[in-house]
Amino acid sequence: QVKLVESGGGLVQAGESLRLSCAVSGRAGRTFSTDRVGWFRQQPPGNDREFVAGITWRGGNTYYADSTKGRFTISRDNAENTVYLQMNNVKPEDTAVYYCASGPYGGAWYVRQSYNYWGQGTQVTISS
Repeated sequence: QVKLVESGGGLVQAGESLRLSCAVSGRAGRTFSTDRVGWFRQQPPGNDREFVAGITWRGGNTYYADSTKGRFTISRDNAENTVYLQMNNVKPEDTAVYYCASGPYGGAWYVRQSYNYWGQGTQVTISS
């Protein structure tokens, strides 16, 4: 069973940095169907989840939303089966619950429905 667990959320001030982690397990035999990992955020609860950044396990190809490009960096550690989201120069509008999700190779980065597995989320709060 594929499982994703986020960590690293918390309360920081605007302009500071934060690194989120997404530990992925259970990919054995499902490497094609879980090749992409994306970070989404939801602000506030009940709104649609917004795509933030994504990466592939094979090749490390990355993709960013315009709203985070230049401030956020996504990376992965294949040996640790962990994907990271480095958030720099954070802003109050980055406050959200951040989710990581996994989906098949070639799927649409922005489309929530193209991801099959989701974590439970981690709260990020940015104070002004």
